[in-house]
Amino acid sequence: MPFEPCPAGLRVRIRLTPKASRTAIRGVEADAAGRARLKVHVTAAPQKGKANAALLKALAKAWSLPVRDLSLVSGQSNREKVILVAGEPAALKARLTAWRHRFEEGVAS
Repeated sequence: MPFEPCPAGLRVRIRLTPKASRTAIRGVEADAAGRARLKVHVTAAPQKGKANAALLKALAKAWSLPVRDLSLVSGQSNREKVILVAGEPAALKARLTAWRHRFEEGVAS
């Protein structure tokens, strides 16, 4: 699972591809250490935080959360990122796990 509970909410590992042809969550993959991460593509260029802002907006939309509840914890200038989703960890994990199942069935975007 790319979702890890923490005291402030849930941490989500991301592999971001900027300057893509369309903004989309592409699925889950394993990194070199074998940890799960979300693959996300955004159309924004990696300049002045535009790709990071597009990432947060895309995730907030997909998860039906306010953008203000998402923040970039690490990877500001790297494709490998960690996002914090603020809130109650157990409720968030249940919500995002349900989203992942819908996504894998082709129901969620």
